[in-house]
Amino acid sequence: MRTDDDTWDITTSVGVTAIGVAAMRAVETRRADALFRDPCAELLVRAADPERFGRLIDATAEPEGAGEGQTAVRVRAVMGGFMVARTCYFDGYFRDATAAGLRQIVILASGLDARAYRLEWPTGTTVFEIDQPKVLEFKSATLAEHGVEPLAELRTVAVDLRQDWPAALLAHGFDPARPTAWLTEGLLRYLPAEAQDRLFDNVIQLSAPGSRIAANFSLETAEQATQQTRARVLAQLGLDLDVGQLWYPNDGRSDPAEWFAERGWIVTCTDATRVLTELGRSFPADADAAIGRHNLMTATLG
Repeated sequence: MRTDDDTWDITTSVGVTAIGVAAMRAVETRRADALFRDPCAELLVRAADPERFGRLIDATAEPEGAGEGQTAVRVRAVMGGFMVARTCYFDGYFRDATAAGLRQIVILASGLDARAYRLEWPTGTTVFEIDQPKVLEFKSATLAEHGVEPLAELRTVAVDLRQDWPAALLAHGFDPARPTAWLTEGLLRYLPAEAQDRLFDNVIQLSAPGSRIAANFSLETAEQATQQTRARVLAQLGLDLDVGQLWYPNDGRSDPAEWFAERGWIVTCTDATRVLTELGRSFPADADAAIGRHNLMTATLG
């Protein structure tokens, strides 16, 4: 159960969800028709615990019809499909932002996001990653051990987003006079509703004209079948984790698209099924509703 002052490393609580996301990216990277390549993902997952977490990759990558792998196939279709869609969407978001001249990037709750290491950043780009201290330490140490270097100037900001993260960000050289591309990927449900609004308020206060923010969110409750499937897979893999217990309720939570639009930002939205369809990636018809619950948003300050 979450508390207002809880903390974690990469193998506990919210940290484990970052491993799950990286595992889905590793599975996609293995595909011959991969829609993106993240060579850091599998390195990070296996470094956390090759036996325990390596199974997240190996089981989910099993071919269809492989007995116990049938459950994994369902997870790959729903959870993996959504992860692929949002990864592609946010990769494109950063390409568009840098093409427009933005050179200041802030990734909030960066987890095992390896974009600083795998995307092609224009000269002069600075990427700020904000997350729990132990999470940032694990990622940077693991990638350094494998000789993987960031492709932009990377500044890690070790602070809890429920604390005074703007002060920490400014102390690391963030310039609020420069337009910024913000990213909140897989973050919002891990914040209480009031903390989400406070985070958005801080983003606006720190954003110069031309800044952008991208986010994924769902204001619906996860369907029971999806919850049961996820729990069954985690149990098969020996992982005692109820992801739903890590989320804060949606009661009283603002709609991010409406929130930014009401404050003068230009908002565009899509959903994960549309992104996958536009990329030519098929998915089972019975997964359409589950994947489509996930909204993807970009807002720009004119």
